[in-house]
Amino acid sequence: MRKTSAVLATLSLAVLALTGCTSAPTYDGAACDRTSDANGIEDAVTVEGELGESPDATVYAPVKVKKTSFADITVGEGEALTSFTQPMVLDIAFFGGDSGEKVYESEFDGDLSRVHNIDYWTQRSPGLEKVLECATAGTRIVAALTPEDFGAANVEGFGLDADENVVAVIDILEVHLAHAEGASQFNDARGLPTVVRAPDGTPGVIIPDSAAPAEPVTQTLIKGDGAVVEEGSTVISNVMAVGWDDKKVASSTWGTDPNIGPAAQELVGATVGSQLLVVVPGAEGGAATAIVVDILGISPAPAQ
Repeated sequence: MRKTSAVLATLSLAVLALTGCTSAPTYDGAACDRTSDANGIEDAVTVEGELGESPDATVYAPVKVKKTSFADITVGEGEALTSFTQPMVLDIAFFGGDSGEKVYESEFDGDLSRVHNIDYWTQRSPGLEKVLECATAGTRIVAALTPEDFGAANVEGFGLDADENVVAVIDILEVHLAHAEGASQFNDARGLPTVVRAPDGTPGVIIPDSAAPAEPVTQTLIKGDGAVVEEGSTVISNVMAVGWDDKKVASSTWGTDPNIGPAAQELVGATVGSQLLVVVPGAEGGAATAIVVDILGISPAPAQ
């Protein structure tokens, strides 16, 4: 009875957490605030050109800030960046804060298959986490990065002075979901695992004590309202696999880079935003596995 009560309590908390996902965006548990760090940077730079096009920026050098600052000069209405590992596509250009000259720019070719995340960009320039958190798809950002936040290797590599600020123009072209979002679905879960969710969407899989099914099983736990996965689609997803016998997590993309690859047959026909439970029976001496898949987006083919 105690075990059953504990499971029911966990399920209740998971339902509450999932319901809370529709509230105002948060990042790392704190409410999003995109107006607190402008520090006048929007007056130090003017940018012409459309979102996604190589920016024609005028930097009123020298730009001097004591802490990394940013401002949204165009605010998009798309999905918000609420996770360090949430998949997204952006273009970025850097300008010397003393000279105003462009020292680097990314492709600016409209290719939405260049999926990365905040973690990827902060490994290259640590201050970009602060600049990107809570920003929405369709937003153009101007930022001034301190040398420490830009990264010592970057300062040296671009021939900048050790104390020189760097001005960045960032276009956020697309933001995919951080986790499954949609309508919870009723399933007859008799003999199948139960899935609970942390506030950030990370699943927990409760394997029953009964034997694994003899045939593959696929259930839709959450039905999203996004695009339909088709044969040959490149799917962006978070995947967790749990062994049936040992009840341990065998692999998980949660907290790391999402999985990007051809759609497995079990995902064809599902929609972006959905969460699926797939149970694969043991084969050739291997143990059965329960797999939870959050479909975060569909990536187009790379630009030619």
